[in-house]
Amino acid sequence: MAAKKNALGRGLSALITDEEPRKRDNLPAGHDEIDIKLIEANPFQPRTRFEEESLQELAASIKELGIIQPVIVRYRGDGRYQLIAGERRFRAAGIVGMETIPVFIRTADDQALLEMALVENIQREDLDAIEIAISYQRLMDECTLTQENLSERVGKKRSTIANYVRLLKLPAEIQLGIKHRQISMGHARSIISIEDPSGQLELYHKIISHDLSVRKVEELVRNRSEKKSEGKEPAVAGKQDPGEYGSLRNHLADFFGTGVEFKRNEKGRGKIVIPFTSNEELERIVGLLDKLNT
Repeated sequence: MAAKKNALGRGLSALITDEEPRKRDNLPAGHDEIDIKLIEANPFQPRTRFEEESLQELAASIKELGIIQPVIVRYRGDGRYQLIAGERRFRAAGIVGMETIPVFIRTADDQALLEMALVENIQREDLDAIEIAISYQRLMDECTLTQENLSERVGKKRSTIANYVRLLKLPAEIQLGIKHRQISMGHARSIISIEDPSGQLELYHKIISHDLSVRKVEELVRNRSEKKSEGKEPAVAGKQDPGEYGSLRNHLADFFGTGVEFKRNEKGRGKIVIPFTSNEELERIVGLLDKLNT
């Protein structure tokens, strides 16, 4: 892992082993045409949906011009191959009935295969937020990475990764709504700030039924939070606009990658609560606080 510290930030080529190991192990040559039936899909492919219309358009282009850019595969050692990158081209080639397909044959282990599948897909606009979140979570779980490590590897802000991963804590119905693009990432971020699943689902259904904008949802969440606070500890009148609290709360939530609570009493005293769900998450939050002192 250490040798590939910043590999994802440099693209697929940084993760693919050069040709010398293949020559040493008597693997097939690097660039070839092979039987399409000998290739299987990448089991670590983060994309779970392929738009049929888009595939048909690509298939029509391939039928007219052929495959300009070979797909990338790894040799399994049993006469068969496994896709590393280029699944859309592979599927479209099957649609037009191609018997062989141009490939680059490379050496890659399962971990590299997962990382390269993410690299190929993560920047695509049609990869939904849940697929991205699952990909990030798998990289952290299977490659033993922290959010900070992953941030360095994929060239994304740690808060961005945290916001995606937090989506996986939402009820399955809401995750499905995100996958089907019934709600946006902005809607989802507002829903996450509600702690109880029943409240999250209530707001989700309200968004769908009334076609609420992200700004309207943020307002509803802010009002809900204020009412909840008023029931426990009265807020200080005239001290600060509640909207400013919402902006600051969202800013801190982005920074720490978790929901943040503001609590104030009638005398103006209060506290900021940063919840955590595990020792690992606590260590991550403490690490972020330590960086503020450096």
